[in-house]
Amino acid sequence: MGHHYEAKAWLKDPVVRFIAILRIYEFLINTNKPRMVQLLTAFFFKRTSIKLGFSVGPNVFGPGVAIVHYGLLIIDPTTRIGKNCRIHMGVHIGGAAQFVEAGTEADFSPRIGDNVYIGPGAKIYGPVTIGNNCTIGANAVVTKSFDGEGLTLAGVPAKIINQSPLGSINSRILRGAK
Repeated sequence: MGHHYEAKAWLKDPVVRFIAILRIYEFLINTNKPRMVQLLTAFFFKRTSIKLGFSVGPNVFGPGVAIVHYGLLIIDPTTRIGKNCRIHMGVHIGGAAQFVEAGTEADFSPRIGDNVYIGPGAKIYGPVTIGNNCTIGANAVVTKSFDGEGLTLAGVPAKIINQSPLGSINSRILRGAK
């Protein structure tokens, strides 16, 4: 009974359902499946997003993302987040408001590496890059790039408070699970 009960509880988790719908929606968009199927999935995706307080576009996350709780979560649709990232509630990740000349390509969105832990209430703004295996503390405000590996960032504005060869909290959890 134990495993069966756990599987049922897991499937009832609204965040798990959101990620499942997100991945289905991404698959349909990326493989050019029939438009009607895409629209139907987009409806369920948008409905679930609103219900949970999420504003996240498709193709933002790499594989293995973990959204820990439902509640406010805003991520600019042009942001790219690497694999195995862990994101808590109250996080806002957005591009910088920049005016560019017509016809030119500019990228003002954050790029976040693999195995990054983003604590509750963290804010990441502008054309910043966060390296692999980093930890962003609760309520940190990141407005500049931190390309190093295994950094711990905290504060307003965010500063490096630690650099660990073991990497982020998230990467240590993943290594322990293997």
